[in-house]
Amino acid sequence: MIEELLGKTFLRVLVSNTEEMIQFVTTDGFVYEMYHDQDCCESVSIDDINGDLDDLVGSPILMAEESCSDNVNLDGTPLEYESCTWTFYRFATIKGYVNIRWYGTSNGYYSESVNIYKREDKQLVRDEKLNDILK
Repeated sequence: MIEELLGKTFLRVLVSNTEEMIQFVTTDGFVYEMYHDQDCCESVSIDDINGDLDDLVGSPILMAEESCSDNVNLDGTPLEYESCTWTFYRFATIKGYVNIRWYGTSNGYYSESVNIYKREDKQLVRDEKLNDILK
C-alpha cells in the first residue's frame, strides 16, 4: 500500500493525540490512515518523527518506503518484551524528507505491524463536486 502514495499530493497530514495513527489526506479525495489494530497484550505507536510533516503537504510524494526490524533494540540493549518490531516509513517531496518510526511490542503471539488503510474522504469529494457546480 505504501507504493500507492507515490505521486500523491497531500492536503494535510494529521497525527492523533495518542500517536497511534497518522492520516494523510490527498488532493484526489482519499484519506490514507496509518495505524495498528490494537489487541490485548500488545502496544504499537509512533516512536519518533524526524523531519517536518509540513514538508509533505502541497507537493507530490517522490519517495515512499517502508522497512522493518524485528526483535532488536536500536541501541543494542536486551529486549524488555518477548517480541518487538520497529517499522520505518520514509517519505520525500521536493521540500524535504520525513522519517516516521513506529515501535510495537507484544507477548510474541500478536502482530506488531503497522498498516495503511485507504478510504474515500466523502467531505472532500462533496466539496470538489460543489466547486465544479459553482464554476
